Amino acid sequence: MIDKGEIFERLNEVFQDVFDDESIKVNPKTTAKDIDDWDSLEHIRLIAAVEREFGMRFKMGEVSTMKNVGEMADIIAARATK
Repeated sequence: MIDKGEIFERLNEVFQDVFDDESIKVNPKTTAKDIDDWDSLEHIRLIAAVEREFGMRFKMGEVSTMKNVGEMADIIAARATK
């Protein structure tokens, strides 16, 4: 299991890369409303990039019920293989 601090560091890098914005700093409460370009298409790209970064796959139910980045980090912490 990896530590939440490391998860958020790595998520920051993924978000900055996907949205091409180095100023993004995600936290547990970050939602799509907080990031200008975060629409449904970017969400798919983001999920794929997070899965690649952490060597895991989200279940469809997890993707559709995630309310914020904190919930994403919780799932990663529970299942990450790297």
